[in-house]
Amino acid sequence: MENQKKKTNDILKQGTILAAASILVRLIGMVYRIPLGNQLGEVGNGYYSIAYSIYSLALIISSYGLPLAVSKMVADKNTKKEYKNSYKIFKNSLLFSIIVGALVGGIIFFGADFFAGLMKSPGSVKPLKVLAPTIFCVAMLGVFRGFFQGQNTMVPTAVSQILEQIVNAVVSIVAAYYFMKAQSGDTEKAIYGATGSTLGTFSGAAIAFVFFIGVFFLNLPILKKKMKRDKHPMDDNMDIYRILFATIIPVILSQTVYQLSGIVDQFLFGNIMATKNMSEQVRTAMLGVYSAQYSVLVSVPLGISTAMGTSMIPSIVSSVTKNDFHEVRHKIKSVVKFNMLIAFPSAVGLAVLGRPIIAMLFPNLITYQGVASSILLYGSSAIIFYALSTVTSGVLQAINQMRLPVIHSAISLIIHVILVVFLLKFTNIGIYALVIGNVTFPLVVCILNWIAVGRHVNYNQEIKKTFLLPCCSSLIMGIICILVYKVFFMILNGMIGSYVSNLIATVLAVGIGVLVYFVALLLLKTMDEEELKDMPMGRTLYEIGHKFHII
Repeated sequence: MENQKKKTNDILKQGTILAAASILVRLIGMVYRIPLGNQLGEVGNGYYSIAYSIYSLALIISSYGLPLAVSKMVADKNTKKEYKNSYKIFKNSLLFSIIVGALVGGIIFFGADFFAGLMKSPGSVKPLKVLAPTIFCVAMLGVFRGFFQGQNTMVPTAVSQILEQIVNAVVSIVAAYYFMKAQSGDTEKAIYGATGSTLGTFSGAAIAFVFFIGVFFLNLPILKKKMKRDKHPMDDNMDIYRILFATIIPVILSQTVYQLSGIVDQFLFGNIMATKNMSEQVRTAMLGVYSAQYSVLVSVPLGISTAMGTSMIPSIVSSVTKNDFHEVRHKIKSVVKFNMLIAFPSAVGLAVLGRPIIAMLFPNLITYQGVASSILLYGSSAIIFYALSTVTSGVLQAINQMRLPVIHSAISLIIHVILVVFLLKFTNIGIYALVIGNVTFPLVVCILNWIAVGRHVNYNQEIKKTFLLPCCSSLIMGIICILVYKVFFMILNGMIGSYVSNLIATVLAVGIGVLVYFVALLLLKTMDEEELKDMPMGRTLYEIGHKFHII
């Protein structure tokens, strides 16, 4: 029991490292995207989002599965103390990433006009060409990250992500500013602003890759010592590539389907709205609102589930290798509950404070401000379903059911496309059709994933403390948040300007909301003493609760 607790603490610790880094990365991303979004305007944001969606799909095809595949294979070999084979996996995977990254990057660069034309967005050509070489860089970066994650250390990945995002933020803002300054017309400013922001993406990836090269050579003497003691026979190269492909392809297909939902949405919206005589500028601006405001804010809490899903895979692989499915179920329970404790308040908070948050963060983007806040209100529940679908997909991949997330995502995509096409063609809700699709897509995936997880590891999900009580605590928090905001805004708005009043009232509402949520969790006994102490910063929270007699 003590050993199981130690392993659970370890997965939560490693997951917390990545989760903390992911939150920081997304916060940096949100912080820099706010001035960048205000600077680019709705149209510039639209060009950027369309180019970035195409780039993201190419990235998935070329390299997305590499960190997972490499970490899974390396974790398996390290559990068996086959360090030579672990290193051989790294070398072969790196060669694979170089070839595929160069090929896909070249296709995107030389086919930029074709892809942008397909999306009815010729202004996305230049930013797409700048993003093309980034694919080559990120492919190799993925192998380095997977290699260290497979050794159950998330620190290099976490540091590299933070470094990458900082460089990305600085270069994006500076390059966009000077690129736009050199242009005169509004359309050209939007195009070159988007191009400048994509230059930051390439610069960040390049710096992170250089960082990992340094980390690798610092760790090389330790790796060599381990390999000297290793007497296991070497695996055949073809066996390594066979396992690599068997791991990568289902992940690529699964994530391609995920990413396709976004690109398909943009494709459908652009083409169907064009038949309804909506101008290119308005279409692009609406997509800019959807991506630069709604998606940016929703992505911050989703960073936690992505990080936890990534970090749990090597640990679950180790448990599966030892045929310890009791331990697997315990790890799943801990990670799912931790995710829900974050996802529910995030969804409720963005729903009830959507309008003041949008007004606070994007003061220059006022043309569609009402649309942006409504999108947050109706679409924030996607956070819960994406968190669940991400974690459950990670579980299925870890227990060697690689094809199931692909099948589930494909089923969901078919339903998604039918629904979005129907809503766009036969209703007048416009961009809200994409919001509805963004909620239903992960919902279907997580339902199908849950059924599969239950079947393959005999896992029965606890409902009350994992879902119902965090939901109730979040609703209590939401009511208090909106009341606090309205009271403080009403008091301050008569004394100081509207923007400052909104800023202060929003910050106070969020701060008090966090406190109320924590107290509600404890009063409703969502976590027992042991569970709370096992959570990241749990001992500190327990001491605070005990001091104020909440526990």
